[in-house]
This record gives sequence, C-alpha cells and structure tokens, in this order.
Amino acid sequence: MNTGLKLAPKSKGYVTNLKLTLFGLGTALFSRVFTIFKIPSTINFLHFFAVPLACASVLFNSRSKDRQQIAISKSLLLGLFLLLIVLFASALLNHAGIINTVLDYLLLTEPFILILTIVSMPMTSHSYQNFRNWILQACLINTIFAYIQKYVFHMEKLFGKEDNIKGIFIGQGAGHVIGGSVAMTFGIYYCVNAKEKPLWFRIAVLLACLNQVIISDTKQVLLSFIVGYIILYFVTFKDLTKAILYFIIGVLFFSVFYWAIYNFEFLAAYKTWIRPEIYGPEGEATQLKFATFRIVPQYFHSPLNWWLGLGPGHTVGRLGGWMIPSYWNLFQPLGATIHPASVSVWTAVANSWLGDQSSMFSPLFGWAGIWGDLGLLGLGTYFYLAILVWRYVCVTDTAKYLMLTIFVFGTIFSQLEEPGYTLVVASLIGLDWQKSRLETPKSLQT
Repeated sequence: MNTGLKLAPKSKGYVTNLKLTLFGLGTALFSRVFTIFKIPSTINFLHFFAVPLACASVLFNSRSKDRQQIAISKSLLLGLFLLLIVLFASALLNHAGIINTVLDYLLLTEPFILILTIVSMPMTSHSYQNFRNWILQACLINTIFAYIQKYVFHMEKLFGKEDNIKGIFIGQGAGHVIGGSVAMTFGIYYCVNAKEKPLWFRIAVLLACLNQVIISDTKQVLLSFIVGYIILYFVTFKDLTKAILYFIIGVLFFSVFYWAIYNFEFLAAYKTWIRPEIYGPEGEATQLKFATFRIVPQYFHSPLNWWLGLGPGHTVGRLGGWMIPSYWNLFQPLGATIHPASVSVWTAVANSWLGDQSSMFSPLFGWAGIWGDLGLLGLGTYFYLAILVWRYVCVTDTAKYLMLTIFVFGTIFSQLEEPGYTLVVASLIGLDWQKSRLETPKSLQT
C-alpha cells in the first residue's frame, strides 16, 4: 500500500521499538488463535506487559526534538498519571486488591499508552508504512477468518449460531462483536485512506467488512458506526444548509432501513429493538439498562464513593464483570478482590426476560463500569485523556470518527475495555497523526 511518502533511512534503535510495539499488538489481537495450539491462556494477558514495555522503551530511547511530539507526550503522561492517582485512591478507599488496580488501569489506559507510544516515535516514512501495512493485514486476517468460519465450516449452524463467527477472536464470549468492530474499523479506514487503490476496490473491501457484521449478527456494531457518524457530522459541520440536507437524507435512510428490517430476512434480527412497550421510564429495557445506577449506590459506605466509586474491578467494568470471575483461579493467589455489587447486577440481568436478548439492553457497559469502579473523578480523568487525544492527535475526520464509535460502544457493552478492538483504533489514530507529521514540512512544524 504505497502512500507516496518519501522514504527515509531506518533508525536502528527505532526498528527495535517498532518490533516491540507490533509484538504487543500481535499478542492482543492473536492470543486467542494461539490458544488453539494448546498455548496456556495466560498468553491473553501478555499484551498488558508488552505494550507498556514498548512505550517505556520509546520514551527512554527517543531523541526527538519535535516540540509538538514532546508537548503531546507530556500531556498524555500527565493524564495517565492523574488516572493512576484516582485508581489508587479508589482502591485504598474500598480495599481493592493491588492486582485489581493494575489490571483495571491497564484495561482503561492501554489504548492511550499505545497512542503515546506511536506519537513519541521518531517515525520515518518507511517505518510508518511498515506499521500501517502490519495493522491493516492483521485486520484483513480477522475478516478472512470470519469468512472461513461462515462459508467453509458453517459454524453458524452450531450451538450459539451467528455468535460463533468471531474472526480471530476465537473462544471469546463477545468475540463476534469484537471481530465485527475490528472489521468495520478496517473497512472504513481502508476505504477512506487507501487512495492509491481504485474506488470500486475500496468500496468492495468496505462491503466485505460490512458483510462480516451481518453474518455475525452484531447489530450493535452497525448502530454504533451510524450513531458515531451522526455525532461526527454535527460536531464538525460548518454549513447549516448542508446540515439540514444531511438530516433529511438521514431521515430517509432510517425510513428505508426500517422498511428493510421487515422485508429482508438478514435484517430481521433488528426487530428485537423495535418494541416501543419496553422503553419509557417503566419499560423493561430502560429498567435493565440503567440497573447499575440503581444497584451500585446501595453499596456506598461513604460520601467519597460518589467521587471514587466502589473500587477497581468491583462493579460492572470488563474486569469485575467478566475477567476476575473467569480467571479467579489465576487472580485469587495474587490478592484479587470481588464485590457483591457486580453479582447483584448480574442477578438483575438473569431475572430480566430481556437479559439474554441483546447486549443493547445490558447494564454492564463501559461508562457504567468506569463510574461504578472509579466514580465521578474516574470518569472525569478518563474524559480528560480522551479530550487530549481528540484535540491533539485526532488530526483527521477519520480518526475522530473512529474515536467517537468507541464512545458510542461505551454506552452499549464492554468494548471500551476490549484491547483487541481499542488497540486497533488507537493504532490507526496514531498512524494518521504520524502521516500528517511526515507530510508537513519541517519548517511548519512547531
């Protein structure tokens, strides 16, 4: 994939950092594939070590004099440090285990650590191209895996049906959602950025990725990307006339889509959401979705819990909701702690007839998890990090769009803390920034 950027000499020390970073990404993306070959499941946690190690290596070895790079790196380091303080304060208040604190911190910050790593690299055109090719090829492999699972092995006919179409995220409970999210991220990024390829080819790649979403029945993925695009447009639009025009086009699109749901079998699954009686203040969907905000405060033992939550891994985040219970035999000897609040929320899910219908109705979603674990201060510092990335690193509309889709996913399920998805998005955001830097004449860089 040639971007037309002028090649520059390689830096020997930098190549080591690049390989270390790609190794960290590889362990996050392909660890589930490795477990097929009887490699211990602890490999699923290797990226928590490899990605921070790559970041530390880049920061300690970088000799960059680019003031913009240095300023962004310092800002991100400050944000990461502030979130670390909040996590330790929450852990102390709620007697959470040290392993809870470390894992929760890494789950939340690993994408930001990766962005810090990429932004801090003294990247050349050659190394940029290598990184970009690697991540796009990894995403392509995910889609190829999904097509093999569907059209060769017909895994949709097994127990679990379409949920078995997971791409490279084999054996992971929400692997089909992560696989579909990575596919759509890849399809949109490639369609917009691979301008050296014919338009028809880029559209074909996007449609192939969209088909992965359809065959894996990951409705929430499509919804998140649609809502993310709508938010992006209204955040960035400058022409009111165009805004009204696109609003009308949007209404027409949703009208056609609504009609298609009732007339095409492959879209019939979306009917699950179109039941007005389950919404409203007393509707079952509303009651279940916001159950966390009713249940968690019942366990507050101090006014400080509003600010610092119930402790890392103690409520409905990725750690407390899934990881600690699933890997209890591994984490218990390390001093992991659990809290009855997460059990109470899971009980609410089990007691609702909507609990197994769709993750759209799940009370275990990203923003609820951060609030429950770390309180308002945790949410605030996380948003501070996100604002830094939005303002200084998201230099293209594509980067902003991909970041917004993560935020939308955060209102649905646990993708906000799914490394396989968030690290792909973080890589593409960082690469867009590096491309902009490489294409900007040095005389204009500050």
